[in-house]
Amino acid sequence: MVNKNALRAGTVSAAATLMLLMSSPAFALMRDDGDDPGSGLSAVETLGLYVVTPIVAFLVITGLVMVTSKSDKAAKTGK
Repeated sequence: MVNKNALRAGTVSAAATLMLLMSSPAFALMRDDGDDPGSGLSAVETLGLYVVTPIVAFLVITGLVMVTSKSDKAAKTGK
């Protein structure tokens, strides 16, 4: 007997794969009126935009949370 969870996972995977294969970038090659894409990004610009910027944002948010957490603890203990 086939495990129902395995059958369900296989069905979902097959359906997702089929949908990805059926969807094609049909309109990606046709230009629209007024379309002006501009120049592409260099490798350094791409890494900075999609790798460095999220890491810096994460670190800033983490630092702000840590600072506010420490000030809350200090206020509660009276120090």
